[in-house]
Amino acid sequence: MDKIQHKQVDVGGLNLHVAEIGSGPAVLLLHGFPEIWYSWRYQLTALAEAGFHAIAPDLRGYGLSDQPREPEKATFFDIVEDLVGLLDALGIEKGFVVGKDFGAAIAYYFDLCHPDRVKGIVTLGVRYSKPGEFAEVDLAPKGFYVRHWQEPGRGLADFGRFDVKTVIRNIYTLFSRSELPIAEDGKEIMDLYDPSTPLPPWFTEDDLQVYSSLYEKSGFVFPLQVPYLCCKRDWGRLAHFRDCTVQAPCLLIMGNKDYVMKFIKSEIVKSDVPNVPNLDIKYISEGSHFVQEQFPEEVNKLLLGFLNHH
Repeated sequence: MDKIQHKQVDVGGLNLHVAEIGSGPAVLLLHGFPEIWYSWRYQLTALAEAGFHAIAPDLRGYGLSDQPREPEKATFFDIVEDLVGLLDALGIEKGFVVGKDFGAAIAYYFDLCHPDRVKGIVTLGVRYSKPGEFAEVDLAPKGFYVRHWQEPGRGLADFGRFDVKTVIRNIYTLFSRSELPIAEDGKEIMDLYDPSTPLPPWFTEDDLQVYSSLYEKSGFVFPLQVPYLCCKRDWGRLAHFRDCTVQAPCLLIMGNKDYVMKFIKSEIVKSDVPNVPNLDIKYISEGSHFVQEQFPEEVNKLLLGFLNHH
């Protein structure tokens, strides 16, 4: 961890905080929510030791990166274009893209928009969804967390009842389970949390402090815009790529105990093949939604195997 370098990179007038280490082929690591660059702490060092240049940005509006001026207008496409600016600023023509949670969608959409910049894609926890279909949960139970947080103001009001550390603790604890996070009528997602429940054994109080300090800086306004609220708005330029095919070789890593599996079902994952024809899927039997933190050695083995093959 001490060898990881941190810097701010200007991507068209907005500064992204970037953690990087190593030299060699570039690997972009894109976090989800409620994650941050630190979510890739085990992958950063493993990639560098294996001869890769590992790059983990805080996405715009997250952690130590700048907040956009009008977060209520934010889109996935904004983040896609930030990645172009990041690669350009670092002098990188082409690289691998690894995405977790909504970072997986960004990885796929980056390939749709800029296939000449992508060597291969690895995603964790989220299958491919066409632009306009990501986080489409109209058929999910009414109390499902995504439906709650897609209502303007609801997520912020829910989170605002607690300090930042409690919000991160709650989400990490709830989302580490295999059950779908669903609130009863009249309740909010944070009400599902039982204060007597310990943190997952692979997530320490020190880890929690790092996450909390970064979200205290950024807040939750933008993280609730992207990926949740923006999905209910016009998809803009990304909509033009709805029927395009992801051409890069792809690996999807899923934990069998990830709550997402109960929502999408493993057979639905398989149906992605027409849109992602070069897709391989690997499962980690005891893996949760945070599989790269829970089982870093297994994830790193799969990740490095894919990178070295392509």
